[in-house]
Amino acid sequence: MTQPTFALGQRWISNAETELGLGMVVDIEERRVTLSFPAAGERRTYFENNAPLTRVRYDIGDTITDLDDQRFTVMDVVEHEDHYLVYKGRNDNGEDKDIIELELNSFVHFSGPQERLFAGNVDKPRRFQLRLDTLKEVSRLQQSGVNGLLGPRVDTLPHQLFIAQEVANRFAPRVLLADEVGLGKTIEAGLIIHQQLHSGRAQRILIAVPDSLVHQWLVEMLRRFNLQFTLLDEARCQAITESESDNPFESTQLVLCSLSLLTENPERADQAAACEWDIFCVDEAHHLQWSEAEASIDYQVVERLAGIARGLLLLTATPEQLGIESHFARLRLLDPNRYHSLSAFQEEEANYQPINDLIQTLLSHDGPAQLSATDESAKAFQSHLQSVIGEERFNHLLQTLSETDCEDATNSIIFNHVRELLDRHGTGRVLFRNTRSSVEGFPERVLNPHPLELPENYSATDLYPEQPHSADNPMEAEWVNTDPRVQWLLGFLKQHKKEKVLLITANANTALALEIFLRLRNGIRSSVFYEDLSLLERDRAAAYFADPEDGAQILLCSEIGSEGRNFQFASHLIMFDLPRNPDLLEQRIGRLDRIGQKNTVNIHVPFFEDSAQSVLLDWFHEGMNGFEITNPAGAVLGERFKEQLANCLENPADQETLDTLIQETEDLNASTLETLQQGRDRLLEMNSCNPEKANEIIDAIHTHGEEDAITQYMTRVFDQFSVEHQSHSESAMVLRPGENMHSHFPELPDDGISVCFNREKSLSREDLTFLTWEHPMVTGAMEMITEGDHGNCSLCTIKLPPLKPGGMLVEVVYVMHCPAPKSLQIGRYLPTQPVRFLIDNKSKDLGHIITSEHITKLAQKVGRGPADKLLKHVRNDVDATLKHAQNLAEEKQKTLVNDAKANMLKQQQYEIDRMEALAKVNPNIRQEEVDHLKEQSMTLLSYLDQVQARLDSVRLVVTT
Repeated sequence: MTQPTFALGQRWISNAETELGLGMVVDIEERRVTLSFPAAGERRTYFENNAPLTRVRYDIGDTITDLDDQRFTVMDVVEHEDHYLVYKGRNDNGEDKDIIELELNSFVHFSGPQERLFAGNVDKPRRFQLRLDTLKEVSRLQQSGVNGLLGPRVDTLPHQLFIAQEVANRFAPRVLLADEVGLGKTIEAGLIIHQQLHSGRAQRILIAVPDSLVHQWLVEMLRRFNLQFTLLDEARCQAITESESDNPFESTQLVLCSLSLLTENPERADQAAACEWDIFCVDEAHHLQWSEAEASIDYQVVERLAGIARGLLLLTATPEQLGIESHFARLRLLDPNRYHSLSAFQEEEANYQPINDLIQTLLSHDGPAQLSATDESAKAFQSHLQSVIGEERFNHLLQTLSETDCEDATNSIIFNHVRELLDRHGTGRVLFRNTRSSVEGFPERVLNPHPLELPENYSATDLYPEQPHSADNPMEAEWVNTDPRVQWLLGFLKQHKKEKVLLITANANTALALEIFLRLRNGIRSSVFYEDLSLLERDRAAAYFADPEDGAQILLCSEIGSEGRNFQFASHLIMFDLPRNPDLLEQRIGRLDRIGQKNTVNIHVPFFEDSAQSVLLDWFHEGMNGFEITNPAGAVLGERFKEQLANCLENPADQETLDTLIQETEDLNASTLETLQQGRDRLLEMNSCNPEKANEIIDAIHTHGEEDAITQYMTRVFDQFSVEHQSHSESAMVLRPGENMHSHFPELPDDGISVCFNREKSLSREDLTFLTWEHPMVTGAMEMITEGDHGNCSLCTIKLPPLKPGGMLVEVVYVMHCPAPKSLQIGRYLPTQPVRFLIDNKSKDLGHIITSEHITKLAQKVGRGPADKLLKHVRNDVDATLKHAQNLAEEKQKTLVNDAKANMLKQQQYEIDRMEALAKVNPNIRQEEVDHLKEQSMTLLSYLDQVQARLDSVRLVVTT
């Protein structure tokens, strides 16, 4: 290779750092050359014989800009005897000017594919291929029906995904999520929020939760959904106000705070209300007190913010538990115009029961027969159904059924009419509730009580008798040496050496003392989890426990371990003590009793006989059966018998009083459960999960999020961006910044990160980051490729027998560019599908014959010197070919845009017609939603009219 000749004043660009702009030679000494890059304010020194630089030489017809930002067309180029160039330029006014290359504007970036090609700044063929493949992946994901649901670290549970898909695709959704405990309302809300943010439908989110749940929500949003919410408390608000004199709620897009921050400080409530929110989310909404006479401060604050926010998510306990008035109070927050009168709502609710009965009859075994029977009961049923769905629909149903004798087809016809009924009646559009009785996959729970003798130094009336004997330093705790529960625990762990055990206790000091005793004194692999640990330390403790091979046998948690975490890989739960709150008892068991738990959940309770512990155990177990089933009446029972229970705990020897309490609890529990069962709104439950549609969503998630595809794609990305990657375990990698990384890689910490691509593994290994097509690392890398110049220009040679040597192929890729707002989701109709042409010397397109992958596989690199000579020689031919390709692309653009318009109008009109029809019979359809669809259609049309075919990348292929 001929060594380049450098001269002072020459203009060069850095092949490795094109973002530096146009550089000039400022020093040549001792076989080194130094360039200044004025646009970036940087200098670089290179060895002359291997400098990664390309000489900038504009040709006749090119446009150049001088230091005064005046543009000129190059009319001629003259090389001075001192090896710098002089351009003969002419501006738009016809004025001529000689411009020395030293006078060229340095703020020039050769990032366009055509510019880079003629500057000789070309990429390797595999970079070109990665760019093309990235465009294809972006297009595929844009058209996915589950876009926004691929990324979260959640199990693919039908009821959760159905609700998420149903709600998240709406404009400004306002719904009440009321699943029974343990079914994942927080996950449903997170899925909706994630999808709304991912699609651009929402940007600003406010979440308000009880104080005790703030940390759980912060962790869940980050760990499961990769959403970094800013936690606002009073101290942080004051700091922001003092330093910036600004509204703290305006300081970030995603805000999480305790509800008490808003209710106890009117200034904070005013500041939150002064902001615009796309979604306002409130957890534990059943605690908001309202009556027709008055409303609590909490309710008033939420009502104010609910009126400001476009979307509203309320998470609440099962509605029937708290009465019709409380239920109405929450619906009233969703839509005060729709739910304006309690008495009108009560009357409306009463009318749903006949619809419910109709649906149950239709879906029963003899449902179809009832439609053709002639007895009085059947005629009454037929008459009622006709009055509800209308004579035309009723006759259509009968005719359709008469034309089929296939049982499956009959069931399908019946079910479709049931779906129509569900769509048109009831509160199902704004209220979603699933129950454990309607959701499969929960394990069996077994209570294993372990009675022990009460030590002499312990009080029989103390639920936590070790606490008075605890030392400030857990290392000095002496009670562990004499407490029978500790010796029982030690024996239990030795008997179950190969099984994972979760222990929960009320106090952090107890957990710390037990962990020290087990690990330091008895050599048992253990880990501890309590509130004073940082988030990172808790993650490490949980990860050590989750490791199936070298991890801890037991994780000892304070009460904070009963909130939010998933330990379903374990099947033994030890309650070292018992909480007084039935809901907290269920929270503890819920760490193991989860959908997907493959084993029986064994609940072990070591307790002291004839003590407050034994009283509480008997009341939970015999009175409300709280260990072996999830009891939706638990909160009611806890509140009703709070004083009587406290009396029994103070007098554990009074067996007669305890027996009375247990009998009364058992009686009230039975009657409450019966009332709840009778009051089940099966109409609502059916509307809360459509199994057929839910399974389609799950199938789509598995198809579009296929593990092998993203693993292979990201491995190529890591290779090309110099990210070091090595195997961690099956489906997992360890990533670290490589020595040759030129810039920051998205979401890659300096000290590295461990990632996995398998959904199931990610659910049990929370220390591993779950990489999906929607993870910020993946989306960031894809944007870095498609929005930058990575791979947008390449040059190679290939040897392919059908092609004559010495020929030239120009491979060009266009994208349909439409700078529309993200919220329009225009990619659903006009995706970023690459339009590729492969033009030969005769202007013939061979793209359908020779694939890009085929070229990349056969491609051979061209050296810098030969490449420069080749490009200079074929420039005019390439220019002509690119103009021809542009004409082809514009013709293709017309077809694609017309198809996109037709598809969009068809889909939008279908939804508009459906919503308008439903609005006539179901007042839960907000006119705002219908108007939004109509306005959106017109907006989409206007943007589709602005589409342009943009040259994305070009590859020059020379046949040999």
